Amino acid sequence: MSSSTSRLVSLGVAAALIAGCGGGSGGSADSSGTSGTNPPPQTGKLSLMMSDASTEDWATIGVKVLSIALVPQGGGDNVTVYTASPAPMINLVELDQISEILGNVTVPVGTYTGAVLTVSGNPSDILLTVANDPEAGFAAAPGSTIPSSQIQVQHTQGSSGNLTVPVKVAFVSPLVVSAGGSNALDLEFDLAHPAFLIGHVPPTGGGNTIWAVNFEGPVRHHPIRALDRLVLRHTYGNVMSISSDSSSISITKDYPVEPPTNPETAVAGSQSLTIEADATNGTLLYDVDAQTHTTITSFAAEGDIVGKYVRVAARYQEDGTLVATRIWVSSSFNSVWLSPEGHVLHVNTGTNVVIVENELGAGVPLTVNADTQFYYRQPQNGAADSTPIGSGPAFLAAHDLVRGFKVHASVVDPLASPLVAQSIDIETAGYAGAISAPNSTGFTYTRDFRTMSDDYVVTLDYISSSTPNGTDAMGNAIDGYKYWNFAYPTLYTSGSNVIPDFMAATDGSVNFGGLVGTVPSRGVSYAVWNDPAAPNAWAAADTVLMPSLVPLSLVAGGFANNAFTITAIGGSASMPVTVDVSITSGSATLVYQIDRTNGIVTVSPIDITTNAGLMALENGLTVGAPVAVFGVPQANATLTAYVIAYYTGEMPATNAPAQ
Repeated sequence: MSSSTSRLVSLGVAAALIAGCGGGSGGSADSSGTSGTNPPPQTGKLSLMMSDASTEDWATIGVKVLSIALVPQGGGDNVTVYTASPAPMINLVELDQISEILGNVTVPVGTYTGAVLTVSGNPSDILLTVANDPEAGFAAAPGSTIPSSQIQVQHTQGSSGNLTVPVKVAFVSPLVVSAGGSNALDLEFDLAHPAFLIGHVPPTGGGNTIWAVNFEGPVRHHPIRALDRLVLRHTYGNVMSISSDSSSISITKDYPVEPPTNPETAVAGSQSLTIEADATNGTLLYDVDAQTHTTITSFAAEGDIVGKYVRVAARYQEDGTLVATRIWVSSSFNSVWLSPEGHVLHVNTGTNVVIVENELGAGVPLTVNADTQFYYRQPQNGAADSTPIGSGPAFLAAHDLVRGFKVHASVVDPLASPLVAQSIDIETAGYAGAISAPNSTGFTYTRDFRTMSDDYVVTLDYISSSTPNGTDAMGNAIDGYKYWNFAYPTLYTSGSNVIPDFMAATDGSVNFGGLVGTVPSRGVSYAVWNDPAAPNAWAAADTVLMPSLVPLSLVAGGFANNAFTITAIGGSASMPVTVDVSITSGSATLVYQIDRTNGIVTVSPIDITTNAGLMALENGLTVGAPVAVFGVPQANATLTAYVIAYYTGEMPATNAPAQ
């Protein structure tokens, strides 16, 4: 998978005692109607969510999660906490570091050490649509949808038409669910993982590109300990009732059809959610049909919304309750859905037009006028979450909105042409690219896009050393900036030495010569607004050091002493680069054999901590063989490999980039 940005997708399961979120437990009675002698089992509540991060290459990566089960400590049957029949297709690309609420469920009190996620393995249940403006050299046409005949899902079970993939995930630390208190669990589908989605491009005349989807390996545990800091995707639903005290509404979760239809229709979910009005800061309620809005602190005067469709921007409170920041209401699902959501594709400061890429890979132009308000989602701060950070064309002129940000816009009139933006929610402010000039106050990103007018060079300050910034793997609070290598998301570097450590970690590059030239350190950072270190501006809260983008390469020197050399296709044959390989258990380089035989692509993990695995790698790295390497440049001009993919059977086209 070729990308210079993070493509991280997570399935977050935040276990908390959710007050008023539907469901619940109570006393039980035997068949005679009298209370049994044994007390009922205690339960806690689970709020199930999905999230991911940015990708420049795909507009849609659609998957169907069929079920989720927790693995009890000490054995026993797995506890199924979520099932969906029929399962809605969820576009992971829209969940850029934000969470989609699947629903709230009950689970027996206990300790759990892992999870089993079952996803549909039918190629027809995987939807891949290429972005409108992917990276140069991407192995599929812009805006095209990959035919299911060219999608092959790995490690499936069952018969044709009923294929599934059970994905087992071991937790970093046990999940303890209690009847009170709050726990959180985050399971990540790592879309940046080179083995998640592999495009095998055959030589000219060798047939179609095959896209192998591999769920085994790219899924891992990443704890989340601050429920109130989760940025939630706007939730769609149908209002079923208003509570007796008018403080909340109950909605049945709805999903849009994927791929979208015109007009869009709702796919009803089986889960219900309870969402409160913000009694302190107020909730903005938009009547899309009447094109009016008001601020409410309860639903006492809103009885007419029962039975209507809503889109809700909500946040979690520390106690697990859901509170609405903004609600859009309409008698038509299409009207609340017709609000462009996606990554910013272009920003034209001359015409004051922002283009947002939708799920079909097409750009939706939005005119920004003096009344357009910009919000930055800050769920941990209710007042800030509901207060605009800027308005009008001046916000664009200051370059405070750039390509790659994930947004959800609302328009004044969904049927107007052109569309005029009423508000733009900035859900994530992601900057990415080549890292340069790191110093004690900040660093510079240089980003090159396929469309040159979108290129940017931006310098970000680090957030203040006193700004709260989550917790580490032990649950200790982190203040100030942090960074980590993408392969080890729980191993944050933070604290008093984080800045000099970051400067040292990003000081390397490798030079392949020729058209490839120098490959620098790369990263992706998520910025926050109005930090004390950068008032009324963006500052970097964290950085993920990403494997640098190396074109498909050829082995120049075979594997020996845990290293080999490569020359990049398009680089200079006289400038080989050394690739270092780790065989240490727990931190070993991830190795995959990619075999294409008779039109079937098979992705097999190779354990190089064993003698057999090491020999397989050595046999696969013969001089002249194509190889895909994903690694981080070092100060000594070598490349430390995170992932290596070698090929057997039909070789990939050597004029194609590594995917």
